[in-house]
Amino acid sequence: MANELELKYGCNPNQKPARIFMKEGELPIEVLNGRPGYINLLDAFNSWQLVKELKAATGLPAATSFKHVSPAGAAVAIEMSDTLKKIYFVDDMKLSPLATAYARARGADRMSSYGDFIALSDTCDEETARIINREVSDGVIAPGYTPEALEILKNKRKGTYNVIRIDPSYQPAPIEHKDVFGITFEQGRNELKIDESLLNEMPTQNKNIPEEAKRDLIIALITLKYTQSNSVCYVKDGQAIGIGAGQQSRIHCTRLAGNKADIWYLRQHPKVMNLPWIEKIRRADRDNTIDVYISDDHDDVLADGVWQQFFTQKPEVLTREEKRAWLDTMTGVALGSDAFFPFGDNIERAHKSGVSYIAQPGGSVRDDHVIETCDKYGIAMAFTGIRLFHH
Repeated sequence: MANELELKYGCNPNQKPARIFMKEGELPIEVLNGRPGYINLLDAFNSWQLVKELKAATGLPAATSFKHVSPAGAAVAIEMSDTLKKIYFVDDMKLSPLATAYARARGADRMSSYGDFIALSDTCDEETARIINREVSDGVIAPGYTPEALEILKNKRKGTYNVIRIDPSYQPAPIEHKDVFGITFEQGRNELKIDESLLNEMPTQNKNIPEEAKRDLIIALITLKYTQSNSVCYVKDGQAIGIGAGQQSRIHCTRLAGNKADIWYLRQHPKVMNLPWIEKIRRADRDNTIDVYISDDHDDVLADGVWQQFFTQKPEVLTREEKRAWLDTMTGVALGSDAFFPFGDNIERAHKSGVSYIAQPGGSVRDDHVIETCDKYGIAMAFTGIRLFHH
């Protein structure tokens, strides 16, 4: 390992020179294949921290799918139903625990994960590498790779796929710096440990959060710790199902993440599961078509002369009433917020996407209204007392 890695350019091609380097010691990474860029490495280092913390908090292998310095999906290795395997397009594959975690992370929001950077908490095995190999992706970071996995990944993207090994024992300095406009910012690293102790203060009438829901709330909070703020995260069964990142208004975060969670659940509707695809449709075309079919703009793919590009026969419309009836069956969703909810409208929106459990800092002058709205729907909410802004 060296103390410097020269990069092709920075965020944009005109930003030269570019490099990453250590002021003291050697870089904790080794590039095993490819030539990662500036944004690739920002994604790699943020995503590695996320999966490392998820593994420490849950004891389960973890994976995340990153795009533009925020996660599109994050998950731990909890066995999937046949339905999830089908909508994640891995029902024909052998799945190790780590492969299961990545299939969940990638499958949560397939459109956003297109061209992702991947982080894995454990040594990448052959099963995980085979999933990565068939998806459009920029690279992967992990503490190690089996020989079989490395061989598969080195041959991806005509041999240019970025494969990075990180030293899992690496501990960064407690003070971090960032330059903006020629001015150096300095702060203590966010070393806050996220665990169940943050869920003890419960101001709502419902104070019952089952163990699985506590796990999901912890996953939501750790995911938010590495998501561009403002941010809100919906989690179910050990995986993020909707992440709203980088919005100026919290209600917009809640809506964006909620809409993604709705799409995730609507993909499990029988009409979507049984769409009559033409043979050999490209993955990206299929994912985009599903997204449009689910939306109110379905005429864009069901119009005469258009649907033949994707389907062997014209599918039935998935009506607004059918969608609402299906979404009304989604329950037990956990929701985390990186800062307090200022108004009860966030709770109203969360309720529409099956949220039963919430973790947020509290501290708004309208906490009473937020609590009252939770009580209206029987939602159990914890005040964590911690803010998780990430910039």
